[in-house]
Amino acid sequence: MGERSDHPQGQGATEDSGAREIEATVVLGLRITDWPALRAAARAAVEDLDFEGVDPAGQRRELLREVSEDPNAALGVLLHPDRLVAAMPGVDALGGTLEISVTEDFAPDFAELFPLDGDEEGSGGVGDWTLTPRTACLLHAQLLGLADAAYDDLEEHEGEPVLESEEHEWAVLGRLPTRTWGLHRGWRRSMARAFDDLADDLALGEWPLPRCPAEDIALRMALADARNLLGAQPESVADMMGDLPADLYDYDWDGCLDELFGVYGPEDGDPEADTASRTEELIAATHPEGWFLPYEDAEERDPQRGYRR
Repeated sequence: MGERSDHPQGQGATEDSGAREIEATVVLGLRITDWPALRAAARAAVEDLDFEGVDPAGQRRELLREVSEDPNAALGVLLHPDRLVAAMPGVDALGGTLEISVTEDFAPDFAELFPLDGDEEGSGGVGDWTLTPRTACLLHAQLLGLADAAYDDLEEHEGEPVLESEEHEWAVLGRLPTRTWGLHRGWRRSMARAFDDLADDLALGEWPLPRCPAEDIALRMALADARNLLGAQPESVADMMGDLPADLYDYDWDGCLDELFGVYGPEDGDPEADTASRTEELIAATHPEGWFLPYEDAEERDPQRGYRR
């Protein structure tokens, strides 16, 4: 019988003999709650990277642009296998891949975001108008759908002008005022983002208050589509609502027009005119390039928030 060894790896083992190759699979479920903070961290990570090749500076600029516009790209930099392994002592990275996918069935919890209890902070109180969970859910769906359709228009038609005889071939951009039909790709992309910005407000539990003329147009389109969908397909809307609580103010579109518009907006114009009329006058008098400038009393949206597509 051989001599016994107390070393866990057996006789003759050294401190390094435990080295082995291991394949680890990690599945993470993530929810982005602070896009500016995520973007800043990703940009800092890109600044620390070493780039090789013909144009290292150009590579860095391009990656900085990607992580500044796309949350998936930002996560990709921060979750890269090499970066994760570098923080682990005694481990060398042998390679690896990273796959990031968006959960298609994710939806905000509108019952929690827009509580009906009058005692909850931020609610309108008993007897006051409030944006209900069901109204918020339907409006959120319409805003996201319009954003997707606007991006689809952009991908299909790029910079082609909308023609009067072919406006029906455009899902969203052909519905906008005719003076916008010949505008460039960048303007169209910003218009698509206006729908997303309002949808993001709802996903954060905030009322979607238009902060600029483009958002005013976007919200009115979403409200019109929500009203039409409820009238044409009430069963589909009921299925969408699931277990969300019902309320007297559900689908009060006139209330939405009264309460969501005019918090920010033009103060100039006929003092006898309502907010909608003053906004329409502003839109008519302003070149579409200026529709994305925030109203004077509205907080400017993060200029580095990027685009979803």
